[in-house]
Amino acid sequence: MGYDIRGGLLTAVPHRDFDIAGYVLQPATATRLLREGDIVDCGSRAFEVLHLPGHSPGSIGLWESVTGTLFSGDAIYDGPLLDEIPGADIAAYVATMRRLRDLPVQVVHAGHDESFGRERLIEITDSYLQRRSCL
Repeated sequence: MGYDIRGGLLTAVPHRDFDIAGYVLQPATATRLLREGDIVDCGSRAFEVLHLPGHSPGSIGLWESVTGTLFSGDAIYDGPLLDEIPGADIAAYVATMRRLRDLPVQVVHAGHDESFGRERLIEITDSYLQRRSCL
């Protein structure tokens, strides 16, 4: 799908003595559901929830307008954007790309790959929209 995973998906562990074979993901109970426009208050910083579907139906981003910082999850990242996977919706992804292009982003911290700035955001969104013949 665009990533070479022959060596596995895990690229780091918390410490040298970490027992990866014995690790079990522990479930967490949701304390609330997030919706478009909700604010996640972290004390010294606050982020607005943006619904960014396309890659998956419930994708969100966390936007801090004061600094122009976007935590984008899987909505946009500096790698192959996966939109032909189960749960993806290309029309929704196109709308999300248009929305992100218009957002005054200064830095994107994505769910994959390295962080990037506004210029690269424009390149990625334009490339995606051109590939989907929507530019």
